[in-house]
Amino acid sequence: MPHYELELEHPGPVCGVDEAGRGPWAGPVSAAAVILDPARIPVGLNDSKKLSAKARNVLEIEIKEVAIAWGVAFGSVEEIAELNILRATGLAMRRAVEALAIPAAFALVDGNYRFDLPCPIRTVVKGDTISASIAAASILAKTARDRLMVEADSLYPGYGFAGHKGYHAPIHVEALRTLGPCPIHRQGWAPIRAALEGGAAQIDLLNQD
Repeated sequence: MPHYELELEHPGPVCGVDEAGRGPWAGPVSAAAVILDPARIPVGLNDSKKLSAKARNVLEIEIKEVAIAWGVAFGSVEEIAELNILRATGLAMRRAVEALAIPAAFALVDGNYRFDLPCPIRTVVKGDTISASIAAASILAKTARDRLMVEADSLYPGYGFAGHKGYHAPIHVEALRTLGPCPIHRQGWAPIRAALEGGAAQIDLLNQD
């Protein structure tokens, strides 16, 4: 389970940073940064993917109430197309850290890629299962993006965004077959290019992803 030991190894306010939504076919990538109060760490923190939607939503409220500071930001579909997904993720992370009400002196970042952030960083592989701050950030990034994709479901009905959140799912494949891509689809992604090019053979490739 995530703990607070890594944070104590660094002086000054330490934030955990994580992202959500690097892999979907549609929607932005999100990122969050969280500076936890070591005296008020929410019970049940974990990698957001290991929690139910209900648990994430409950923890999101508590994290925002007890954290010293938190920030959430996005890399848009347009930025993903222009910069690529890795750089758009780094941009979202920088924005999230910059959104903190209290500047972070150090950041613990999930994964092994050293993004350009406004403070020194330490990468932590599987950090959302090790660091309480990264786990908290993973929850805020996930719930923020999920909420946005539910809103997208109303703007672009028929794609099932509220359910699959832009990821590969049979209903998503069928919607691309019948409706074609919508403005929030990542047109540089191979499955979306296939849908844009059209043809049954191209669309059938989506089911092999």
